[in-house]
Amino acid sequence: MSAEAQFPDEQFLEGEFKRQDDVFREWVTADGSSGYPAEGGRYHLYVSLACPWAHLTIIVRKLKGLEKVIGMSILDPIRDSRGWAFRDGDGHSKDPINGFEFLSHAYNATDPSYAKRVTVPVLWDRVTNRIVSNSEDDIMRMFDHEFGQLTTCDLVLYPENLREEIEALSNTIYESVNDGVYRAGFATSQGVYERAVNQLFQTLDMIESRLSTQRYLFGSCIVETDWRLFVTLIRFDPVYHGHFKCNFRRIIDYQNLFGYLKDLYQVDGIAETVNFDHIKHHYYMTHDNINPTRLVPIGPYQDLHAPHGRDSLGQPVR
Repeated sequence: MSAEAQFPDEQFLEGEFKRQDDVFREWVTADGSSGYPAEGGRYHLYVSLACPWAHLTIIVRKLKGLEKVIGMSILDPIRDSRGWAFRDGDGHSKDPINGFEFLSHAYNATDPSYAKRVTVPVLWDRVTNRIVSNSEDDIMRMFDHEFGQLTTCDLVLYPENLREEIEALSNTIYESVNDGVYRAGFATSQGVYERAVNQLFQTLDMIESRLSTQRYLFGSCIVETDWRLFVTLIRFDPVYHGHFKCNFRRIIDYQNLFGYLKDLYQVDGIAETVNFDHIKHHYYMTHDNINPTRLVPIGPYQDLHAPHGRDSLGQPVR
């Protein structure tokens, strides 16, 4: 008997999950040359607190001090056959901008012929009434680069002198860790699952070694790659270890990775971007082919506020 695919249109015959490409890739620019000028109050971010890709944009919006510049609405973490929904509830709400009931309405308003899977995050333009981008990579870098005149924050997450190295390591982390947990969890054949898990832990082991001599991935400064990794690490023990069967080890079993996770979690403002209730309810209740009972585990216990023990590797440069 063959396993049921989570997203059949993104599943290949050999049982491998291959994520669809982002479709909307317009760009907000500081000078407006793209047709989308960086302006306060013009753009709105639609996100789920459960989704790691959306979480990345939430983090950068907060770190860059753009919360009063770019609005944000949070979707219901429990996604059904109709997709992501705007509902009033604990930590999520109806859409205050367009009155959309489902995020698919934003996609259809932008492209009535859109027929692929609807994903978060979405950056919405309130002037042209359309999606600018549904790419977390692009949105993160727009927030980092293009809104500088609208914030007093001088933090740079993608410094020019490290860009080549950042791209190389970010690509490795994306392929084997960020998307790797999904390739394991959504695999529908044993061989594909095992390859994904082996690649995942090879990369985690490599990062564990890298973090033994430096505080962050690129030394004493936190860059975008650290946050790309963080959004998967923070979900790993509560979800990916059990739900996606990535169970060689937990993150808490890695001395350096777990200390690093706590270190990033304790950066000002980051803990409030993490909602474990949304995270666990989304995965365990939405993926009912993986978890048919839809029971949500009450653990694991993680003291992320405990001392991280990373100070001996140097003080962060921010």
